[in-house]
Amino acid sequence: MKKIVLAIILLSNSITFTLKADEGMWLPIFLKALNEADMQSKGLKLTADDIYNINKSSLKDAIVHFGGGCTGEIISDKGLLLTNHHCGYGQIQAHSTVENDLLTNGFWAKNQTEELPNPGLTATFIIRMEDVTAKVLANITEGMSDAEREKKILENISTITKEAVKDTHYGAYIRPFYYGNEYYMFVTETFRDVRLVGAPPSSIGKFGGDTDNWMWPRHTGDFSIFRVYANKDNKPADYSKDNVPYQPKYVIPISLKGIQEGDFTMVYGFPGRTSEYLTSFAVDMIQNVSDPAKVKIRETKLAILDKDMKANDKVRIQYSAKYASIANYWKKWDGERNGLKKADAINKKKLFEQDFLAKVNTDDLAKSNYGNLLSDLENKYKSFSNYNNQRDYFIEAILGIEAVGFAYSYTAVIDALSSGKKAAEIQKDIDRLKSNATTFFKDYNATTDEKVCAALLKLVYDNIPKNEQADIFNEIEKKHKADFNKYAQSIYSKSFFTSEESILKFLNNPEGNYKKALKDPIYLLMKSCYSKFANDVLPQYNSLDIEITKLNRVYMKAMRELVTTKKYYPDANSTLRVTYGKVDGYYPKDGVKYNYYTTLDGIMEKENPSVDEFIVHPKLKELYNKKDYGQYADKSGELHVAFCASNHTTGGNSGSPVFNGNLELIGTNFDRNWEGTMSDIFYNPNQVRNIILDVRYTLFIVDKFAGAGYLLNEMKINK
Repeated sequence: MKKIVLAIILLSNSITFTLKADEGMWLPIFLKALNEADMQSKGLKLTADDIYNINKSSLKDAIVHFGGGCTGEIISDKGLLLTNHHCGYGQIQAHSTVENDLLTNGFWAKNQTEELPNPGLTATFIIRMEDVTAKVLANITEGMSDAEREKKILENISTITKEAVKDTHYGAYIRPFYYGNEYYMFVTETFRDVRLVGAPPSSIGKFGGDTDNWMWPRHTGDFSIFRVYANKDNKPADYSKDNVPYQPKYVIPISLKGIQEGDFTMVYGFPGRTSEYLTSFAVDMIQNVSDPAKVKIRETKLAILDKDMKANDKVRIQYSAKYASIANYWKKWDGERNGLKKADAINKKKLFEQDFLAKVNTDDLAKSNYGNLLSDLENKYKSFSNYNNQRDYFIEAILGIEAVGFAYSYTAVIDALSSGKKAAEIQKDIDRLKSNATTFFKDYNATTDEKVCAALLKLVYDNIPKNEQADIFNEIEKKHKADFNKYAQSIYSKSFFTSEESILKFLNNPEGNYKKALKDPIYLLMKSCYSKFANDVLPQYNSLDIEITKLNRVYMKAMRELVTTKKYYPDANSTLRVTYGKVDGYYPKDGVKYNYYTTLDGIMEKENPSVDEFIVHPKLKELYNKKDYGQYADKSGELHVAFCASNHTTGGNSGSPVFNGNLELIGTNFDRNWEGTMSDIFYNPNQVRNIILDVRYTLFIVDKFAGAGYLLNEMKINK
């Protein structure tokens, strides 16, 4: 009787393990086996082979890893690439000056000769992917130490990737999946000549700015257009005037048919990082320690940057991309901690762990292998949380001071000179620093950074126990009575790391000046903080991190062995994935229902000429007043701007194409809702929504607003 009761309990508890609706970031090579039937039942009209195929052209051949951090999609047979405005923001900024402000005014090349090159920008296609687990783990034994295991795995990976691309122009990389229980190889083709074709003004491409970031309803025209170039043989090449537009294997068709609530949606891209299988101990640390600390630090820095940017146009342009980058994850972490709390993620993880232990305890072998697993993880996290907090403060606060981070980049050269090396022996490093200095000071303001320095050092002083602080804080306390404004003023007035002229003077005679560098006050601040971090924090952090990773690998293996009622998708790791769901609104809080789409009407409702984020461009207002929407209006006559859906996305999915059931482009993924940002850790189907720019609004801006309709002639548009 007891066995029957136990079986009933376990069966009922197994419901906890069932995959939530629309959750998952799936590897394309397994779609046919794991997802095709489910996708078709939800509205996919084609097959898994149309999405991923290595024997013939397929949708994967139009998906691009853009710049290594975003996703892009090929929308013409002349290599036209669509991505987000915020993904191309750094390039747009790089081409901007006070006199020619592309950020504010936008940019549209009238022909290919006007398209702007972007040194260092790449577009990478996936040629194929392959399960190489057996090869990577060959000769790995249980008796190996962690260091031996890692060394052998890296040796195997090097051998496998070299062999895979031998005598080709392709690249290859291998990533671990399921905490190192499996490994997959990705063979790639990377194009190095990617040019800016067009971008709307920031009043469209960043409409709503940081106020609306991570929020719904949304009205941001978050797109930019680039073009991939190749040599005459259609192969990757460095920038050259002789290069020609890339001829892709597959071009994504675009739909003007629009969307309805409940329609099938699919996102194809390169999600960056998720941790869906963490224990309750890890989630507790993130929700209650790590996220709050990082939010506080970035909030402090953003307030200073915002004030200085509003007061000075030069500072505004210098810091616009930096501010956006800092603000992005500040708001994400804030939403994440609130979303985890609202979803009761910690307690739900604990319930899962109770069920897991119940399964472990019904089997003697499982109990022997996994009986202490969760208690071991709990004990590790008790120690790890403190070191993780110190690490957060070092990275976010100490290195968040630009001059300190800049001084850190000089450590290797100064150490080499201090050890007796001649400048000629390290000339390449010196030349690199000279080049980097020009780039750094182009977008640097010492007065602003001085304010940041004072504020962030005070945060460290107030939030890290004194016995865990660097020695420099004792000096600040004694000499400056813990007045961080006076301290910052003192060191910034004396340091040569805050001036391009003084740093180039140092680099032009490094042997004669390196002793001065050793006494430089900002360099001393950096060295003191780094020494404390490197000696007292990092070794313990790394040691615990390795132990936790090893335990997580075992935990992942155990879950897949014992909890067989669900399909396990691997955590995101910047590799090509498919996620699918449906067009859907949601209830953010009691009594409030968010519609699934927004329109141009909403932009006019948000207009506020006195707030930069909500200025409406006169040309856009003119088109609105005339209702001159052309073929891009909905059947009701409205011009849709954005819509939301239940696809499981994360950072890296920015710029990802969003498809309907016919695998036609209906939009470009650009964000998630604030209430759903915890989906990197815990997916809540009632709250998680991805935010998508309606492709009809994109084409409307290109055609009606920018007058660049010639670009549409390259595209395959289905009406």
